[in-house]
Amino acid sequence: MRYLFITFSIFSDILFYIAKGELRMFKQRQTDMLNGVIWKEILLFFIPIMFGSIFQQLYNTADAMVVGNYVGKEALAAVGGSTGVVIGLLVNLIVGLSSGATVVIAQAYGSNNYSSVKKAVQTAMSSSVYIGAIFTVIGIIFTPWAMNMLNVPADIMDYSVLYMRIFMLGMIPTMIYNTGAGILRAVGDSKRPLYFLVAACITNIVLDVVFVVFFHWDVAGVAIATVVSQVVSGVLTLYILSAEDSAYYFDIRNLHCDMHILKQILVIGLPNGIQGALYSFANLFIQATVNGYGTNTVAAYTAFGKIDALFWNYSGALG
Repeated sequence: MRYLFITFSIFSDILFYIAKGELRMFKQRQTDMLNGVIWKEILLFFIPIMFGSIFQQLYNTADAMVVGNYVGKEALAAVGGSTGVVIGLLVNLIVGLSSGATVVIAQAYGSNNYSSVKKAVQTAMSSSVYIGAIFTVIGIIFTPWAMNMLNVPADIMDYSVLYMRIFMLGMIPTMIYNTGAGILRAVGDSKRPLYFLVAACITNIVLDVVFVVFFHWDVAGVAIATVVSQVVSGVLTLYILSAEDSAYYFDIRNLHCDMHILKQILVIGLPNGIQGALYSFANLFIQATVNGYGTNTVAAYTAFGKIDALFWNYSGALG
């Protein structure tokens, strides 16, 4: 355990060193969508978003792969079946909501209205904390009901409820990362959100193996690893946004929402979030039907779903 702590501490120091270096570099270089060759700027902006979408999917995929290889088909079906579909729905909804902040902040930043940028950043990040807390409470309370509604097989019900409840503990850092990533993209920086997500995914994969293979925590282990990795991406995002000399400074000590700006964000973000969640919502009905055929079928369908999600993430990033 001591060596694991030392390794994780060194890894965290490296991440913050990279983040600090990227902060200095960003002051000198960022994607300018208003000047230069348009198609090149769009391509440079799109590629990190595309890889970011793929890495975001790797959270649950890595969990499913580790438990599938080291725990068994029941754990695979629980982590990647109904819980995976519900998590996909939540992630699509969160990404859609954060797009509202991206649009509002991009408009203010493009018109050099930096006072409005800071107000919008403060409102977007503050609301992300509140919304994340609400999602956490609702998720923990209603997870057993949701799993029952999805006709989850009895032999994986306990695993499914355990994984989902632990996962929901990471909703606040998940909201913080996605909203913060949208803010950085609004000012032309699509690279650092990717770096933070890569760091979080590496953390998740390493901890998945440690918690499952060495500590034998099974489904709880991969769920805890996911929450820790979400905290990593959230903390790195907060570190960048807390730079006081930036136009997008966020004061974490003052969780205040400007209701007028919040309304603008929700008017844009809520429809996008609902649209993004509709595909996953339809999959809930498919998953409920698949669940009726038993654990073996659920495990097989899980493997297919992970591959299918990669193509959807690519097209979503392009849009």
